[in-house]
Amino acid sequence: MVLKEKILTHFEGKVVRKDLATIVKGNLPVPTYVIEYLLAQYCASDDEQLIADGIESVKDIIRNNYVHRADAEKIKGRIRHHGRFRIIDKVKVQLNDKLLNQYEADFENLGIKNIPISDADVQRNPKFLSGNGVWSILTLLYDHADTAKLRWGIEDIKPIQISAVNIDEFIDNRRHFSTDEWIDLLVHSIGLKPEILNRRGKFIQLSRLLPHIENNYNFMELGPKGTGKTHIFQELSPNGVLVSGGDVTSARLFVKHSGNKEILGLIGYWDVVTWDEYEHQPGKKIDPTMIETMQNYLANKSFNRGGATHEATASMAFIGNTKHTVPYMLKNTHLFESIPDAFIKGAFLDRIHYYSPGWEVRVLKKTWFSDGFGFISDYLAELLHELRKQDFSPLMNQYVKFDNSLSERDHNAIRKTFSGLMKLIYPDKNITKEEALELIDFAVEGRKRVKDQLYIIDETFRAEPALFSYTVIPDGEVVSVETLERLASQGLFQPLKPESEDDADTDVEDKNAVNEQEVKTKRPRIQPSPQVKNITVRENQSGISYQMLFGDYVKGATQITIEDAYIRFPYQIKNLIEFLSLIAQQKEIDADVKVNLVTWNTDEYIPDSIDAFDEIKESVAEIGIDFNYEFKNIHDRKISTDTGWDIMLGRGLDIFEPRKGYSIEEFLQEHRKCKAFSITYVKNNS
Repeated sequence: MVLKEKILTHFEGKVVRKDLATIVKGNLPVPTYVIEYLLAQYCASDDEQLIADGIESVKDIIRNNYVHRADAEKIKGRIRHHGRFRIIDKVKVQLNDKLLNQYEADFENLGIKNIPISDADVQRNPKFLSGNGVWSILTLLYDHADTAKLRWGIEDIKPIQISAVNIDEFIDNRRHFSTDEWIDLLVHSIGLKPEILNRRGKFIQLSRLLPHIENNYNFMELGPKGTGKTHIFQELSPNGVLVSGGDVTSARLFVKHSGNKEILGLIGYWDVVTWDEYEHQPGKKIDPTMIETMQNYLANKSFNRGGATHEATASMAFIGNTKHTVPYMLKNTHLFESIPDAFIKGAFLDRIHYYSPGWEVRVLKKTWFSDGFGFISDYLAELLHELRKQDFSPLMNQYVKFDNSLSERDHNAIRKTFSGLMKLIYPDKNITKEEALELIDFAVEGRKRVKDQLYIIDETFRAEPALFSYTVIPDGEVVSVETLERLASQGLFQPLKPESEDDADTDVEDKNAVNEQEVKTKRPRIQPSPQVKNITVRENQSGISYQMLFGDYVKGATQITIEDAYIRFPYQIKNLIEFLSLIAQQKEIDADVKVNLVTWNTDEYIPDSIDAFDEIKESVAEIGIDFNYEFKNIHDRKISTDTGWDIMLGRGLDIFEPRKGYSIEEFLQEHRKCKAFSITYVKNNS
């Protein structure tokens, strides 16, 4: 059963084709979850005719009932004419405690204010009081009576969000999907095509859901513009609110004083409060009291603004744009350089649980948005809300024990990220050891990224450096975790010369430099000759090239054999040409080198391969390379040289993510993102 069929079978009525919201929405300033709420009632099907009819029904509702500011007077006239009319608008409520002792509603687009709303409606939906407004569908009344003291009235009002979800049914249905299928379903649900992302890319996208699924989760993502940061936090959930960085005050976030009363701010009402455009803005001053209050809240889940102490579960997300490239920041400043100066202090930043590498996310293109089936945004939002009540972090203790140098805040950050990822991807808790370690590595890396920068920003953290490593239970294997940007910038993939045969197995991640200044002054030891060793490269890692991996091993060889069954697609054939180019660069100008390729293809496509290889053979003959090939159904991938080396290739030459469009990556391998792979270098008997 293909993924689409599984989705429709097990989540009928709870999924929608994700491109429909874009078709209906057009240029309306309405969150996606509002549109999908309506689509779910008319288009929760894969029948093309039902979808087409449903789209028209939703368009009619939007056209007739959605209040656009420009048409506000026209809608008022329609309500007056009919006496009652159903509308869609953003509503916020405040208590009029001075004269009438009643709750009153304001309509953002319609422009009418101070309309009485019942206590019961407010008690059922307390977010009306948050000050930010709630999208709602309601019937508005108009009273023509001469004796009417107020013309407008609310007959019924319903926030646009699902009333309840069956969390047990959701968890039970998880078992029908493989891990890859489930991740792809989640990626579809946030509006992207899974096929444009590798596994790490999917994890980074899904990490934006962590503040929605974990209580009191402190998340930060900084990266280039246009990567979809704001979209997730603004469009996905009616349980989150997004505020502009220049429009944040202590009263709005925490508590506003009105006479002798304290009125809770956004933190008291929402699951997630997202600070958008969280970067330094010249001329903008930030209230130091707000920073102090927020710092206390991030650590203690409570705040005090001169009166009572208030507890809350709202997660905080800080999203913004970077000003420089990652290599520039690592060399000259730090990865927090673009946030407001008032926040660049250790006591505040140490509260961040996860720093997502937004620079790894590509600028989104129109063709990357999903046209497949995913969870209705409102349904997903309520699932995330319900799962906030559960804590999966104790499960991590079954798999690893962390180094004692980690602080309690380090442990807490890693536990919360692991718990959130578990609830997202493995809500049924059916997880293998390898899958658990994958989540743990991802969680550790996000926290280590925070700590690495703290060593630069605040020297007091250097007094007690943390080693981000763990011991696998019960194996006893010790694993050290490093961030990809440090691996790429420091050349940490190059292992030191082993002192003995037992030391020959090394790992590109087995480095944990603590002091940034010390790292900058260290240089990799010069490799006097090729060595027996093993290296591992992680998904999305950059800074890797054929020259670094193979240059010293093919130098001086006169015969080289490449065994790789997957030299088939155009980009894989380009990889072969790049490897042959490396051989040409490493050999003496007047030397001849014989290169034999052993590969495979299906009968249908072997003629295409022959044409490509013959063209390559003719081309490289002019530079002293005698290239030959044969087709054999093989499984192992390796490179053998007559200088005594066998290079065992986990992925063959296919180590780079395919390039798309026009990019410098086409010419500079070090700038490409890698697939996950390992290579073992051993001596042969030749």
